[in-house]
Amino acid sequence: MASDNSKPNESLDLFIALSRATQWVNAHADRDIRGNGLNRTEFGVLELLYHRGPQPLQQIGEKVLMSSGNITYVVDKLEKKELVRRRASTEDRRLIFAELTDQGKQFIEQVFPTHQAKIEQAVAGLSTEEKQLTSMLLKKLGRYAQEHYK
Repeated sequence: MASDNSKPNESLDLFIALSRATQWVNAHADRDIRGNGLNRTEFGVLELLYHRGPQPLQQIGEKVLMSSGNITYVVDKLEKKELVRRRASTEDRRLIFAELTDQGKQFIEQVFPTHQAKIEQAVAGLSTEEKQLTSMLLKKLGRYAQEHYK
C-alpha cells in the first residue's frame, strides 16, 4: 500500500527544520572557531576545561560527544599548542586529567566572549522567551530519543 506523500508529516518537518537550524548555527560557530586556529572539538575541550576545571580524559569524550580515541588525539594537539596539559591523579595514577595551561586559560578567556556573541547573534531570530521554550523542548526531545534508542 502506497503512502500519501501529499499529507504533511510533522515529525519529518521537525527533523528537517532541526537539521537545517543546527547546520546554520554551527556554521556561525565554526567560522568563529576556525578564525581562532581551532576546530570545533578542540574548542569544545578548551571550553569544558575552562568552565568545569580539570577533567579525566575518560570523561571528556562523554561531555563533548566524542570517542575516547579521538579525545587522546585532540588533547595531543592541544598539548602541542601548549593550551592543555595532562596530569596524573594523586589518588589513582591510572587516572589522567586534562587541564588548561596558563596560556590555555588566557586564550579561552580572550576568545570566549566573542564566540558567545557570535552564538547570540546566530540565534537572535528568537526572543528570550522563545529561546527558553525551544531549549526546554529540545532537551525533552533529546531525552526521549536517548531513552528510546535501542
